[in-house]
Amino acid sequence: HVQLVESGGGSVQAGGSLRLSCVVSGFNYKSYCMAWFRQAPAKEREGVAGIDWDGSTTYAHSVRGRFVISKDNAKNTLYLQMSSLKPEDTAMYYCATDCAPSWWLLPPVAFDTWGQGTQVTVS
Repeated sequence: HVQLVESGGGSVQAGGSLRLSCVVSGFNYKSYCMAWFRQAPAKEREGVAGIDWDGSTTYAHSVRGRFVISKDNAKNTLYLQMSSLKPEDTAMYYCATDCAPSWWLLPPVAFDTWGQGTQVTVS
């Protein structure tokens, strides 16, 4: 049974930092792509960052240079280090895996397995 559990969200002032974590269980995630998404109220879910099995990464233009996606295979954990946070980064953040071949552009429909989300609020 595949399970993704996010944590690390919270409230922070603009310009601050947060690190999100996503603990993976139930499959060999080291062989799979993974990604972070976010969804603000009344908005579509959007891709934030993705990482492939070999460590290559992709980012949404809006977060490039401020967010860093990484993973620790020994801990089965995916991370999203967020810096220089802005009020527009406020959203529920989700990790996802089980990617279709088109996943590199981070369309939500390319991912089949999702965590429950962790809230990030920037004021």
